[in-house]
Amino acid sequence: MTIRTWLITGANSGFGRHMTEQLLERGDRVAGTVRGMDAMGGLKERYGDRLWLARLDVTDTPAIRAVVAEAFRDLGRIDVVVNNAGYGLFGAAEEFTDDQLLHQIGTNLIGSIQMVRAALPFMRAQGGGRIIQLSSMGGQAAFPGGSLYHATKWGIEGFIEATMLDVAPFGIGLTIVEPGGARTDFRYRSAMLGTKLDAYDASPASQARGIIEEAQQPSLGDPAKMAAVIIASADRHPAPKRIVLGSDAYGAVRRALTERLASLEAQKEQAQSTDVRDRA
Repeated sequence: MTIRTWLITGANSGFGRHMTEQLLERGDRVAGTVRGMDAMGGLKERYGDRLWLARLDVTDTPAIRAVVAEAFRDLGRIDVVVNNAGYGLFGAAEEFTDDQLLHQIGTNLIGSIQMVRAALPFMRAQGGGRIIQLSSMGGQAAFPGGSLYHATKWGIEGFIEATMLDVAPFGIGLTIVEPGGARTDFRYRSAMLGTKLDAYDASPASQARGIIEEAQQPSLGDPAKMAAVIIASADRHPAPKRIVLGSDAYGAVRRALTERLASLEAQKEQAQSTDVRDRA
């Protein structure tokens, strides 16, 4: 087994926490970024210098650049960067304030983009590396009440997929992870709702509000198993473009792609009819 150094955002909870614990247990080093240090005390005491910690709010771009530079300087080399930090904002598009909109995009989309941008110069200089982007089944499929969350996940998937092509000559591989529901605190503790508008009581958007407010629908996914698959992906060459985790994710993504492909095929003749026809 190769011993690696990992940089994981949001290392204190969810997939980030599971990955951090599993990596430290097997002997790897982890540079974890967190918004508060309290949750990491036990791990720091147990693993000492193998757990490097820094406070970071990923909406703060100058702080991202400073923390990434410090981590590479202190640890010498970082083999894998995991963009894990994020949260869900749910409700109809009209139900969000402008500040909520900007914070969701700033955290899930811009924060992830800036982490990649900050890490790439160091990975090019060291001759390669791996970047793993936590997305969601919501990066391929859309559900009622998820307009802003989907905007961030569809957006980051496009950014990562294009960046894969740009940095491949440098030995840097990128992977998008698309989990379904998992038994972390994402849905019932980290998720946020917009301000309720009664007009949407009759809309499918109200379904998302009901699921979160009732907090009675357990997710299917085992986060420890999912974290183990994500970790193992670092050993795969070339880097897998996408990893779908969870039977719900597989079903949702398959339905979305099948419907999209059928719609595309139905437009083949129309699409071709709009080409310029040069005269002989």
